[in-house]
Amino acid sequence: MKSTIPDTGVPIALPAANGGDRQEASLHGEILLRLRDYVVEGNIPDGARVPERQLCEMFGISRTPLREALKVLAAEGLIELLPNRGARVRQLSQRDLEELFDVMAGLESLAGRLACEAITDAEITAIEQLHYEMYGHYLHRDMHGYFQINQRIHESIVAAARNETLKAAYANFAGRIRRVRYSANFARKRQRWAEAMREHEAILDALRRRAASELSDILFQHLRNKRTAAIEHLTEPQADAPASP
Repeated sequence: MKSTIPDTGVPIALPAANGGDRQEASLHGEILLRLRDYVVEGNIPDGARVPERQLCEMFGISRTPLREALKVLAAEGLIELLPNRGARVRQLSQRDLEELFDVMAGLESLAGRLACEAITDAEITAIEQLHYEMYGHYLHRDMHGYFQINQRIHESIVAAARNETLKAAYANFAGRIRRVRYSANFARKRQRWAEAMREHEAILDALRRRAASELSDILFQHLRNKRTAAIEHLTEPQADAPASP
């Protein structure tokens, strides 16, 4: 049985009468995806309480599946669960951002170096296709679509490194800065978005050539530039608040 999330038209799979695990997993996945996007895209201010009743009405669900999704976002570092008081969006300080982005820069730099040693031609082709899809979203000023594909590109490079410890560490830290990584594209009157696109062109070029040291340096600097933009956005929140590009 299918239904839609109110006001979005997005289909979600509802549990069958027998409560099948597959349908329940599908419903949970759809709720988690919508809720993660809602938080990442800045619809709830940093440090603000998560409006559970409003979200339940918006998604057409009860509080039980919503709270299950909130637990996942808490594990990812996007929100904080408050004992007997619901949840709030995690607020990062400037020092938090500096440290997290530096760790991410190191992880992505290492991933790029290792990926060049192990990546297959098919994987490079798949990343190329993602790159061109991302560029299409950029041209249409579709920040949501751009960001989703952008994250898949970075995750694909990490996966190509063939290092499960690195992959697990990356996933942990990536979740904690996903929200600010999204909003950083709005810093400096959106100049950062154009700069990031050019940096991705360089990333793809180095990956095609399997230039390990070069790709490692590009990825490190890419995250450093993102860190600068994120801190600018944090310190001047009214200058370029997230909105539809």
